[in-house]
Amino acid sequence: MTFTHLPPEVAELRERTRRFIREVVVDSEPAPGGRLDQVTRDRLQTAAKEAGVFAPHVPKEYGGQGLPIEHWSPILQEAGYSPIGPSVLNCMAPDEGNMHMLHLIATEEQKKRYLAPLAAGDVRSCFGMTEPHPGAGSDPAALRTKAVRTAGGWIIDGHKRFTSGAVGAAFCIVMARTEAVDGSPEGATMFLVDMTNPGIRIGEAIHTVDRSIDGGHPHLYVENCFVPDEAVLGEVGLGFRYAQVRLGPARLTHCMRWLGLARRAHDIALDRAGKRELFGGPIDSLGLAQHLIAESVIDIETSDAIITKTAALLHSDPKAGSAMSSIAKVHCSEAIFRVIDRAIQICGGDGVSAGLPLAQYLNEVRPFRIYDGSNETHRWAIARRASAGRSAAVRAGELYMGDAVVGRDGGA
Repeated sequence: MTFTHLPPEVAELRERTRRFIREVVVDSEPAPGGRLDQVTRDRLQTAAKEAGVFAPHVPKEYGGQGLPIEHWSPILQEAGYSPIGPSVLNCMAPDEGNMHMLHLIATEEQKKRYLAPLAAGDVRSCFGMTEPHPGAGSDPAALRTKAVRTAGGWIIDGHKRFTSGAVGAAFCIVMARTEAVDGSPEGATMFLVDMTNPGIRIGEAIHTVDRSIDGGHPHLYVENCFVPDEAVLGEVGLGFRYAQVRLGPARLTHCMRWLGLARRAHDIALDRAGKRELFGGPIDSLGLAQHLIAESVIDIETSDAIITKTAALLHSDPKAGSAMSSIAKVHCSEAIFRVIDRAIQICGGDGVSAGLPLAQYLNEVRPFRIYDGSNETHRWAIARRASAGRSAAVRAGELYMGDAVVGRDGGA
């Protein structure tokens, strides 16, 4: 992959990350469908720290590389070239998104207690947002988990599901609905809840096709869960606003990591097509295979371009960047799936076998069209913003162009 105009220090970090993933991490990958075990994770994370590639998105004061968001993509794509790379580099969901949000809105004491060990890779975390129907899913406004003010703190009650990373996590950021209290607005509030709290427990596992996120996606029960006032993350009633601080970049980093995996799948297909012969020549000399290869190159390059634009916007105009991240999420989640699917097709029977990792890659990326808001929900929001933006422009004086001209030659 080619990245132009990178600052020298970013280009150097990208090259070190590239070498580390290919020379150290790839050989330690579990068999397709398997999970990264804790011993291997710890060993590889230690090696990543020694190589100076650990936690690229984390501020240097917390042991990371201190990259600004507009330069995350080249590094996270290199990490994503291996399905375990993001976990090894400690830039995997949901921890990466939680670290970003904690850095932006947590108190200094909260950063010391929660961000520092998370950034160091000493603990994992989870984010409690999604609920069973009719609770919050693609529509966060359907949030049913409630937190009620009590002496010295809050009592939280609710039921979460698809709580990614919950098994083995040290803490959960729980989103709960709160009434207007002490001058704070009615809305949602985020709470930092230790997983050792007796009011929170992990429930039934949800068995999904993806395997790369440590800790699975289980149900989470929050029952008569007391947390002190200092457990509030940010301000009371502003949880939905903070969710956008987290979700905009988190959608985009999913795109970055999975695009790296799509590049890996494409390399597998290219290697296969260049060596295997069919009908008297290598597969890559056949027009049908060339069409598949070209379409994948187009999907990879357009995904890379929209990620780069969105990352720059998140840096310069977070509100516009969050809106653009919906477009990036829809495009990339579908384009990446197509790239891996074409790689399977080029590799034939071996592509759907455990002899190559491509079928597992497809399983890993398929849920992305649902996670972080279904693509259909994002399309609805994208269309609504487009219509509202055009209406506002016309009201502000732009020429309205929707009426047909009667009497024009060849017209109505």
